[in-house]
Amino acid sequence: MKLSFAADMIAPAQSISNGKTLVSSSESFELGFFSRGNSKNIFLGIWYKNIPGAVVWVANRNSPIADAGGVLTINSDGNLILFDGTNSTVWSSNGSRKAEGPVAQLLDSGNFVVKDNKTKQPVQIYLWQSFDHLSDTLLPGMKLGKNLKNGSEWFLISWKSADDPSPGNFTFRLSIQGLPSLVAYLGSAKMFRTGPWDGFNFGGNPVFPNLVFVPSLVQNEDEIYYSYEPFNNPIITRLTLDQSGTTLRVISNERSTKWDTFPLRRETNVNYMANVVQMVFAASTRHQFVSV
Repeated sequence: MKLSFAADMIAPAQSISNGKTLVSSSESFELGFFSRGNSKNIFLGIWYKNIPGAVVWVANRNSPIADAGGVLTINSDGNLILFDGTNSTVWSSNGSRKAEGPVAQLLDSGNFVVKDNKTKQPVQIYLWQSFDHLSDTLLPGMKLGKNLKNGSEWFLISWKSADDPSPGNFTFRLSIQGLPSLVAYLGSAKMFRTGPWDGFNFGGNPVFPNLVFVPSLVQNEDEIYYSYEPFNNPIITRLTLDQSGTTLRVISNERSTKWDTFPLRRETNVNYMANVVQMVFAASTRHQFVSV
């Protein structure tokens, strides 16, 4: 049985142990320990609280905990540290900036952030955030692209298998050679490539109805990245790279407990997707679905 904290954050001298979770303020996302299938390996991750079957971020992908232990803490410098049952460190955030009053908070966006609670700024600056360290899922507000100042890259890495979130063989990236496009790789070999960004979407792929999401490509002197936001709050959508290398657009709504999936391929049945989106939207509102 999992026990949830009333709050969505932890501070130094507090911790999250196996069996307990943090829940974002609107109860959209939950952070805690999990294992899949018959595996005894334990991982720290984030998932949708009310829709099963969708882990969207994993901290210790390369270092599973092999026993029933597992404790997440934040130290006085603002670094997240994950311990196993023998009190050995299996993962840490390795933040470079220190804070006077560090706290770690799970936001309603699904972003797990470290911030300084004693520093009041007009724009919140995070000392560390999970949105900078992608797993196999691109949530609304996440970036897929490259930091042009320090060379770091935001890209998806598949799970090794359905029950093993360790890094798999497939990646999904924003290519900035020539006009920007999205590319799926098996190792270094290209498996699938969209058409170039045309100012509204990536060419060669179906243009989904605007009731699903609004894509964007941002480019400036500091960074270039693809991102998206949901068009309507009742609709929940994510982009996922599965263990077979297929990139999926996944859709649900606030009142549903299941997902509908659509491969990112030319042969995607747009009419079928439109019908599913219409049902998803109708389940959340009484408005008529209009394709534009």
